[in-house]
Amino acid sequence: MCQLLGMNCNVPTDICFSFTGFQKRGGATDVHADGWGIAFFEGKGVRLFLDPQPSAQSPVAELVRNYPIRSLNVIAHIRKATQGIVSLENTHPFQRELWGQYWVFAHNGNLPQFQPELDGSFLPVGDTDSERIFCWLLQSLRSRFDDVPPAREALFDALHELTTPLAGMGIFNYLLSNGDSLFAHCSTELSYIVRHAPFATAHLKDEDVMVDFSEVTTPNDRVAVIATQPLTDNEPWITMPPGSLWLFHDGEVVAHRLTLPSPFKSLSGS
Repeated sequence: MCQLLGMNCNVPTDICFSFTGFQKRGGATDVHADGWGIAFFEGKGVRLFLDPQPSAQSPVAELVRNYPIRSLNVIAHIRKATQGIVSLENTHPFQRELWGQYWVFAHNGNLPQFQPELDGSFLPVGDTDSERIFCWLLQSLRSRFDDVPPAREALFDALHELTTPLAGMGIFNYLLSNGDSLFAHCSTELSYIVRHAPFATAHLKDEDVMVDFSEVTTPNDRVAVIATQPLTDNEPWITMPPGSLWLFHDGEVVAHRLTLPSPFKSLSGS
């Protein structure tokens, strides 16, 4: 399956350290070699890098690793293809506009039975189940709230309702952000860590690199990092229970709720 990486902060932060280890999982320390991508929210914009080449050998990934882009929300993905050919249009994360906001989505899993009816407001460009799910989620949110973007709590409630039935249909790990918050669903495997004062030294698992966060942060900084598997080997990562949806805002967990698997019902267009 694929690899996910997310970051949510209370101050703009670069993800160079985490991405250094994550990059190696795309064909070096792991077998995920079918493309990679990363999205940085910057103000109202999104800086998106995609490459269908393995991240461990990608010159674009090298640029990202050495380019300290500061962001409040970041989503990255390394692909191991299950549906759709290896191509740029099938490379995660996917990006769409809703309510005058950019939304970014990345998925680790496989839902071959989910074939929702799309009304044309959001359509896949590629042929992955992941992009189809993303289009359906946004279509459903727009149908539910019309032209008025909901408050953060109401959005979390809606995503919980939409996610829960799909959680029983297959592997459905995902990261989703609108630039304000980051939503994470653990279907089988996700972990997170919240770094805050007093900051300590961290050591990557996939490459012999260390950083002393006390030297590059302020006492008020707070950074949450979410990954399919922990990126460091000397920090207390928290394993998310399978079947749980999480809301991160300002670098901390704001809410989490179980998404117990339920039988598939008619979900088309709602």
